[in-house]
Amino acid sequence: MNNRLFANTRAIMARELRGYFGSPLAYVLIVIFLLLNGFFTFFISGFYEMEQADLRDAFFRWHPWLFLVLVPAVAMRLWAEERRQGTMELILTLPITLGEAILGKFLAAWFFIAVSMILTFPLVLTTAYLGDPDLGAIFCGYVGSILLGGAYLSVGSMTSAITRNQVISFVAAAMICLFLVLAGYPPVTDPLADWVPKWIVDIVAGFSVMTHYQSMQKGVIDFRDLLYYGSLMFFMLFANGVILQARRSS
Repeated sequence: MNNRLFANTRAIMARELRGYFGSPLAYVLIVIFLLLNGFFTFFISGFYEMEQADLRDAFFRWHPWLFLVLVPAVAMRLWAEERRQGTMELILTLPITLGEAILGKFLAAWFFIAVSMILTFPLVLTTAYLGDPDLGAIFCGYVGSILLGGAYLSVGSMTSAITRNQVISFVAAAMICLFLVLAGYPPVTDPLADWVPKWIVDIVAGFSVMTHYQSMQKGVIDFRDLLYYGSLMFFMLFANGVILQARRSS
């Protein structure tokens, strides 16, 4: 049973990856992501001017914002494209479960995001050449960014199942992810603490991706942060399945 599950999931994942890397859009998104990373790291943050062998403030701090563009753009085609082309019904009639299809598509898109992140590795080599960075903290930073990408992606997968219009899916996913960022963003929560009790602010901030993302940027992988990302992805993918199941039954 498990072998069949993994085989079906791998088949869907391979199909999606062929679709990604067989399209010029994938390479355009990767190039744009790398260029924006370089621009914010070297020109906005002033990486060389900082004179610190550290990527936390110059590099990782921008990912919650850059992913607001990259990840919804990757996720918007997951189900919306299937509905637009009329191939969703074909997928749902294949001898696979709905969960296998959702997981296969999600893992393929997450792999694409991870590849985009890995391609920024020359920056790590540059940092190591210029100084003596904490490679453990950098590793935690990469893990945090990839988990953040997975969280955003699960939101985008859910919104893509709602509509066949990719633009609507993109905007909806970006807005939900923006809310998840701002709920724990210090420039937003600090003024809010003057109006409502601090414990309420802390509860709201606890649901934010920023709280857990910034925790991992400090070089510590806490089980609570892993649990948060895992729970968020599970909930969004479960909602994805409920939406698709409702459409299949209607």
